[in-house]
Amino acid sequence: MNTPDFNRRSFVKLSLAAGAVAAAPTAFAQDKPAFALPALPYQPTDLEPHIDAKTMEIHHGKHHGAYVTNANAAIAANPALQGKTLESIVGGLPAIADEAVRTILRNNAGGHWNHAFFWDIMAPAGKGGEAGDKLTAAIKAEFGSMDEFKKLFGEAAAKRFGSGWAWLIVQDGKLKITSTPNQDNPLMKGIVPASDLGTPILGLDVWEHAYYLHYQNRRADYVTAWWNVVNWSEVAKRYLNA
Repeated sequence: MNTPDFNRRSFVKLSLAAGAVAAAPTAFAQDKPAFALPALPYQPTDLEPHIDAKTMEIHHGKHHGAYVTNANAAIAANPALQGKTLESIVGGLPAIADEAVRTILRNNAGGHWNHAFFWDIMAPAGKGGEAGDKLTAAIKAEFGSMDEFKKLFGEAAAKRFGSGWAWLIVQDGKLKITSTPNQDNPLMKGIVPASDLGTPILGLDVWEHAYYLHYQNRRADYVTAWWNVVNWSEVAKRYLNA
């Protein structure tokens, strides 16, 4: 038969044990994911008619979302990568010894960086501001005119075979147009050729998922329309910070 004292002692022991578990939840809780899918800085409908809402919803929620999920899974499985910034991972891929992990992060951390960048350098038509005096002068100095720059950039986007990106970068203080395959970008030292390395200030996604619902195989039409939604104020800011 239980006595009152025994019941009190048992209750105290059980309470202390429960308190110990409650005080140390981190031993059982899953770590917070390294990265999160950023919200679009505008509504999916806001880039219409140049980029349709359905494309934006799928591109952002499904494609970009998958890059974030896959990158987080690779980082969670590799403690040495935890706590690193996205930029340090993308820019330090050759230091990752495991080729499989390196490839996963090249594709998915690269895809996350590229898309987060892409959303920010677009804005609803008529609300993208101006390139500003300094960026405009630099474009004219390097390419002759804004129209000639758009022509050359469009050619880089159109000629990128398969999937990839066209970029305007700052390299050694000068502007340069380049392109990269898949989810590579100009920050990936040791991955992309040295001639393509630099600080991106403008980038265009030419994967088919970025335009196919509306433009089908007409990539050139997509590129032409895209100029209407470039956020020149943001591009100019990135140029000044480069």
